[in-house]
Amino acid sequence: MKLLIDENLPKLLKQHLTDHEAYTVRDMGWQSKKNGELLKLMLAESFDVLITFDKNMRYQQNFAKYPIAVLVLNASGNALPFLEPLIPAMQETLSQPLPTGATVISAP
Repeated sequence: MKLLIDENLPKLLKQHLTDHEAYTVRDMGWQSKKNGELLKLMLAESFDVLITFDKNMRYQQNFAKYPIAVLVLNASGNALPFLEPLIPAMQETLSQPLPTGATVISAP
């Protein structure tokens, strides 16, 4: 699965997703892109999933127009220590087919 890690997440998160082809927004040179533009670029580059900390994205985007799965990480902060408890649930979720639109991953 081809994953894009949003710029609002630490690049070190990529090290926990080695079962997949993972890139950061910085890797792709897509810093400061608005969400709609980012989703268009992802479609053009055959990405499957966007991983983000942006909880509003699921309300702001038309996923009929952008058929991409989005994992929204829900933690008390976006630094790696806050996100590490979510990694097992992320890996489990990414091992299955994902629906288009947002899937929220919260701390257990």
